[in-house]
Amino acid sequence: MDESEKQIMGLISASGESRSKAFEALQKVRSHDYDAAKQLLQESKDMDVAAHNIQTQMIRKELNEGSDANPITLLMVHAQDHYMTAQLSRDLIEELIEIFQKRDKEG
Repeated sequence: MDESEKQIMGLISASGESRSKAFEALQKVRSHDYDAAKQLLQESKDMDVAAHNIQTQMIRKELNEGSDANPITLLMVHAQDHYMTAQLSRDLIEELIEIFQKRDKEG
């Protein structure tokens, strides 16, 4: 496995972990454990930052070395799909948790 493939796998892994933590946070809402949900969302954000840093390294490499530095492969497309899905999931789940927490405080 070359360095580019290792970075891609790191992006997939960090993105998947981010998404998993976000969905775990949503599960905590069922038992009204908002503190745990917020902690899991923070962990999700931390993993998202890790994924973002990998992506940024790859972009910098491409800018410095040209488009051949990071060839577009099905694996890279898959990694980007994971990353974008994780971000969207976390953003939506964060909003849902805020809505449920507000509802529980008012009710």
